[in-house]
Amino acid sequence: MITLQGLTKRYGDSAAVDGLSLTVPAGRVTGFLGPNGAGKSTTMRMIMGLDRPTEGHALVNNRPYEQLRHPLREIGGLLDVKAVHPSRSARKHLKALAQTNGIPTARVDEVLESVGLTSVADHRAGSFSLGMSQRLGIAGALLGNPGIVMFDEPVNGLDPDGVHWIRGLMRGLAAEGRTVFVSSHLMSEMQLTADQLVIIGKGKLITETTVKLLIDASSLNAVRARGPETPALERLVARLFEWGVPVRWESANELHINGLTVDRVSDLAYELGVRLHEVRTVEASLEQAYMELTADSVEYGTRASRPAPAPDVNGGRA
Repeated sequence: MITLQGLTKRYGDSAAVDGLSLTVPAGRVTGFLGPNGAGKSTTMRMIMGLDRPTEGHALVNNRPYEQLRHPLREIGGLLDVKAVHPSRSARKHLKALAQTNGIPTARVDEVLESVGLTSVADHRAGSFSLGMSQRLGIAGALLGNPGIVMFDEPVNGLDPDGVHWIRGLMRGLAAEGRTVFVSSHLMSEMQLTADQLVIIGKGKLITETTVKLLIDASSLNAVRARGPETPALERLVARLFEWGVPVRWESANELHINGLTVDRVSDLAYELGVRLHEVRTVEASLEQAYMELTADSVEYGTRASRPAPAPDVNGGRA
């Protein structure tokens, strides 16, 4: 288990992490999300004892990292795939880690096989591609068979087969009762992998939630109503406007309606004599829900990177 208690890291007058308190439980994949500059990497570095907090605590199984006698047996982390001496082979790199943490050297070949690097185990790490370096970093994180694993952008450089593999690995580790804490900008992967989400912005906690709850709360969820006759659809929009129901035109023949069920939209269209070819629920993606939630926390974004607000209901096309 990872516990953060008022965790703060300041650089001069700027707070990279600002009073962060949360618990990352065992048995789940917890996605750690936030815009660039939100403080995710700094938080992970403080958990791993690489940066010292200005205030507060980052605890691994109720102890600071520096108090762990054999840290790789309790927490394994992939934070920087290039944090390997380029002249060392993959096998020698892992053996050095094993020796400093009291881990049997037989474990080295086990993790090399588990990440698919057995055939290049004696190659210099400096010759590895980004994807191979990711696999070596994951091998290092798994070396001590720890109860906690922490990955920062683990799918960078991986091909589709590698992405599928790391997804299964993380889910499998969580199923074994381990704590899995993973930072990623790939919302599609988090939607497939994470059980719960921790979202931060500008160093502060925005929310702790699940993928489903975040998506369900999005204002982008809607009922899609598509029909062949624009004037008829305009009658439907006028009635929805009278009711104060948010609706927007996606095209001359398609509406997105918020706050009503498919059945209610269908019944209303029937009452008004509006012919529809399609009525179905349109659910926001995790990426859309995330961008909507963090729009005010983007520190380095451009105008185009932020989702445009939906037009107001006005009884006609926006």
